[in-house]
Amino acid sequence: MNPDRIEKEVLLKAPLDRVWRAISDADEFGRWFGVRFDGPFEPGTSVMGTITPTTVDEDVAKAQQPHAGKADPWHIVAVEPQRRLAFRWHPFGVEDGADYADEPTTLVEFTLEDTVDGVLLRIVESGFDAIPAERRQSAFEGNSEGWSAQTELVRKYLALSEKV
Repeated sequence: MNPDRIEKEVLLKAPLDRVWRAISDADEFGRWFGVRFDGPFEPGTSVMGTITPTTVDEDVAKAQQPHAGKADPWHIVAVEPQRRLAFRWHPFGVEDGADYADEPTTLVEFTLEDTVDGVLLRIVESGFDAIPAERRQSAFEGNSEGWSAQTELVRKYLALSEKV
């Protein structure tokens, strides 16, 4: 295990263009992820992400309630159609009263690979070595658990949206 990066993968049973829309459209992303954005994902811009309950899983939505309304900027690094979405953010930035503005950010990358069995989504978050030592382990552990949950949420979101 590399303490500077988190890596997760999920095989999604949906067409590439559908998976791409679920991760690259800020409104769709927010529905399964549990965040409301104040603008679209465009390279070189920042959007404010405000925690809201996910629409995909009632138990996760309840777990998000204590953090609802907390906001943090997401700096969009890359939007490469049907291949890669990348952004920078403050990892596990949910502590009450904490100001993360002067902290380094981590890089989150969503990459897609079309396979015969579906679309392989890889999520990699890197840069934890730069996070202040007193927060580094809790940020890494919290986000590692979070990305595990998010891989399931995007899978559920795509399965539900196919039925509609």
